[in-house]
Amino acid sequence: MSDALSTPSTAAPLSVAIVGCGIIGLNHARAIARLSALRITALVDAVPAAASALGDQMVSELGTERPAEFESLPEALAGAPIDVVVICTPSGLHVQLAEEALAADKHVVIEKPLDVSMDRARRILDLSREAEKRGLVVSVISQHRFDPSSVVVAEAAHGGRFGRITSGIASVAWWRSQDYYDSGQWRGTWELDGGGAVMNQGVHTVDLLVWFLGRPVEIFAQTALLAHDRVEVEDIAVATVRFESGALGVIHATTAAYPGLSVRLHVHGDRGSAIIDDDQLEYFGAAEPGAFDPRGASVVNRAAELVPAGELRGGDRGADQFIAGHLRQYEDIAKAIATGRAPGVRVEDAFLSLAVVRAIYLSATLGRPIGFEEVVSGDLDGVTVTTGSATTAGAHGQEGTRQ
Repeated sequence: MSDALSTPSTAAPLSVAIVGCGIIGLNHARAIARLSALRITALVDAVPAAASALGDQMVSELGTERPAEFESLPEALAGAPIDVVVICTPSGLHVQLAEEALAADKHVVIEKPLDVSMDRARRILDLSREAEKRGLVVSVISQHRFDPSSVVVAEAAHGGRFGRITSGIASVAWWRSQDYYDSGQWRGTWELDGGGAVMNQGVHTVDLLVWFLGRPVEIFAQTALLAHDRVEVEDIAVATVRFESGALGVIHATTAAYPGLSVRLHVHGDRGSAIIDDDQLEYFGAAEPGAFDPRGASVVNRAAELVPAGELRGGDRGADQFIAGHLRQYEDIAKAIATGRAPGVRVEDAFLSLAVVRAIYLSATLGRPIGFEEVVSGDLDGVTVTTGSATTAGAHGQEGTRQ
């Protein structure tokens, strides 16, 4: 992890407002508080008790000064010094808050997913493009792009180390109990959750697969609800993806894999391969330049040479493991603002990942392959997506449910 922004700086820190003071807001606060380039000056939540609770925790746990508290972003913009607005609210509110912040010429950070609606996400994309022309930074949280293992694999895939990329696999094999879905009326609903295992548990892994393999061309998928009751959305999805390069990919996301296993990513090429397991590098093997062995017998696993010991599979990542990715991304965002360059993750990146998730749901609903440009262009925005059907509902006998 870089210490570049963790050490004292002569530049005045950027003032940050966190909008949405639940557990996600707390995770952001924990990362931001570690960086001398940033300081939290405002907490915003429509529920005053939530902002107050986060303020208490910042003082007691993080040892920071107590930020000012507000019930709306316009109030915060008028009442506190703010350079950066961090949006940690339910995704349906993202577009309104981004519009308010950018209209006030503030830099913006949005928690993933960008939105659950392609139409609203497209509006955020348009806003970000306009803002970038004015020198503003707009970034979407995709913290696993900053994991050392992800960086190593992306550089190898993009730089030709693996030769021609032929395939990739993204698998999220998690378990969520019935109590998890019953714990909030919004959980497992199309309207408020936006989807199930893919949208909520798998979106970061989908994002990495797209980052590694490039722009998709076509997606074909099936979804089902097999292990839970009183849920509208899928608890299992499987999709195949064809990329512009010709590479093929598989996406598997489930909350019905008891007792809950790991997140795995495979990238394969005709000169090398890599495997990431739960954000740690498990395998990295590639032909040496100018010494291709057709049988592959001479290829060794060089993972230990490429990442620190704690970033190898099974290594101890320390107490910071749950905020390390956010910390690295905020370092990138602060540097982007300071230097005027683009951030490592732009809204365009998040929009493409969201389009893949939407394509999975559309394919499962319509029973056909979905051209990626059909989704990006908005041609299929009006389609109501479903999960499962009367013939695929399994033991629970669930009927297909609709968005």
